[in-house]
Amino acid sequence: MENLWNDAAAKAAVERYGANGVNEDLALCTYTTRLLGGESRLVLHGGGNTSVKTEASDLVGERFDVLCVKGSGWDMATIEPAGLPAVKLRPLRKARAFDKLSDEDMVTLQRANLIDPASPNPSVETLLHAFLPQKFVNHTHSTAVLAIVDQAESRRLANAAFGDRFAFVPYIMPGFALAKASAEAFEAKPDAEALILDKHGIFTFAETAKEAYDLMIDYVSRAEDYVRREGRPAFHPVSLPDGIASADMIAPILRGAVAIRQKGKRFGRMVNDFRTLPAIMDFVNAGELADMAERGVSTPDLSIRIKTGPMVLPAPRADDLSGFAAATTAAVDRYAEAYTRYFNENNDRDDVDRTMLDAMPRLTLVPGVGLFGHGRSAKEAKIAADLGEMWIEAARDAEMVGRFEPVSRQDLFDLEYWSLEQAKLAGNKPKPLSGQVALVTGGGGAIGAAVARLFAAEGAHVVIADLDGGRAEEVARAAGNSAIGVAMDVTDRASVKAGFAAAVSRFGGVDIVVSNAGAAFQGPIATLDDAVLRKSFELNFFAHQIVAQEAVRIMQAQGTGGALLFNASKQAVNPGADFGAYGLAKAATLFLSRQYALEHGKDGIRSNAVNADRIRSGLLDDAMIESRAAARGLSVEDYMGGNLLHREVTAEDVARAFFDLACAESTTANVTTVDGGNIAAALR
Repeated sequence: MENLWNDAAAKAAVERYGANGVNEDLALCTYTTRLLGGESRLVLHGGGNTSVKTEASDLVGERFDVLCVKGSGWDMATIEPAGLPAVKLRPLRKARAFDKLSDEDMVTLQRANLIDPASPNPSVETLLHAFLPQKFVNHTHSTAVLAIVDQAESRRLANAAFGDRFAFVPYIMPGFALAKASAEAFEAKPDAEALILDKHGIFTFAETAKEAYDLMIDYVSRAEDYVRREGRPAFHPVSLPDGIASADMIAPILRGAVAIRQKGKRFGRMVNDFRTLPAIMDFVNAGELADMAERGVSTPDLSIRIKTGPMVLPAPRADDLSGFAAATTAAVDRYAEAYTRYFNENNDRDDVDRTMLDAMPRLTLVPGVGLFGHGRSAKEAKIAADLGEMWIEAARDAEMVGRFEPVSRQDLFDLEYWSLEQAKLAGNKPKPLSGQVALVTGGGGAIGAAVARLFAAEGAHVVIADLDGGRAEEVARAAGNSAIGVAMDVTDRASVKAGFAAAVSRFGGVDIVVSNAGAAFQGPIATLDDAVLRKSFELNFFAHQIVAQEAVRIMQAQGTGGALLFNASKQAVNPGADFGAYGLAKAATLFLSRQYALEHGKDGIRSNAVNADRIRSGLLDDAMIESRAAARGLSVEDYMGGNLLHREVTAEDVARAFFDLACAESTTANVTTVDGGNIAAALR
């Protein structure tokens, strides 16, 4: 592994942070932490920590010896000094005299001794850092080191890989007991320059930041060298069927199968994150794949993100997707049954009251295709996929030098259902659209952009589709929550298919479609040119049909229902003079929404429409508003508020109506009016 320490960069960090009152010790620890956190083979999504012993003053100026240690929630790759909260060192070290200390009391002790009470919770391994005497301490879950310690003969392999300048610590889950055992292991070998923690990772330490970092890179490099030197081919490729289905072909099937079944016919949907790299393909195409997946995860903290390990599916054939769907459903059922059994057997070991997590996998391996991470958000799915890649690397290398034997299921359970993790989950309330994917056509306009912003704020992952691809991307950036923008001509079936394919490729499928794109065409109906009427129907009716057809195809593959939401317009029920070309097409679209409700309620697909009027948008721009107001002898304000409530209706009001319908799981064939009150347009 490359050593990235740079004296000039370290000095610059000291100067930069020093300008804000940060001392040199903490500045160097921050610099080191970012170096370690930037290497995924060392640290990934919370799987490591660092510390420095230094001095700090409290709010009244009293000086204390402190431990600045990584705080909960901070990413080591981008950490700032605030992410290394200072804890008074003396009380932490006094705790060494205790025989026992519960996890809850450990957290209380650490928080009670924070210099700044507003700081994040210090790492659960704070006491281990405190009990070691060295000034700088680094901890990682290096995949190369895990390849050495995820073995039945881990101590022997560690000696072979690292020599004799380390202390070995048998597996104990993080907390007070591990801190004491680690301190005792070091004291039994005071010349040790590292701690190798069985089934867990590595600690290095020294009096300078550079030396502690150098030792980490040195030990990881030794592990890598050992695997290269002693490793042998561990896997044998299997023969795959001809005509393997693509990832996009199977993603909706898989995504629907892993959706969390809730009360009634509700689903807690998840999004996918797909990976295919040579190392992944070598692993998923191996005959030993199922056996490796059954053995568990490479380090226990992965259980919090990917449970007991991955689910394995058969290689999918493009000409038999129904067979693959049946096999996937059966595999998910087996996984859920095994996970439930794992929970019940381990939960019965004591009288602790625990809440079982959902039993759905978070990582799926598919021969011939690749790796899928699953999560209630794109971020969670990415984390699962990232960890899946690292698990593959550690498991592969472990098998090359011995036999991959990670921590037992019992020990895995103790960490996955750790009281501290259960407490976090208790406060985790998903948003109404968490895990759902929404595609909005006409997303660059006022109403489409308002829908995108609201849906993203409520947890959805939004695909903003617009004829202007640049504008779609601009709206996506403003919406956030991993939203993407795509160029889409809704009158072109190939363009629509490409837009939906982008949604499947990025998130795994589609659950909600807001069919919003449209434009107003004018002219007296008796003299209207056929070309104008046909053009209006192409955009304001047939385009909605093309979009709905593609949406239903994906929703049926997912098997978890969905929502079709059409922008019908007031013109569909209350036509205006010279707007026949627009109103006729919109009236057809309103009844199109009801036809879908009639024919696809059996699939759990809800179809509803919104009837809006006088919304400032591309259809009703400032010039048209002024023209219409003047023609009626009204001010712009009186014209826009010309309804029973005497208030202007906004794009955000329309977006709220679409959101309400997206959440109304028992409502279909409905038309929601958003116009401030217009009796002439009220449905009878």
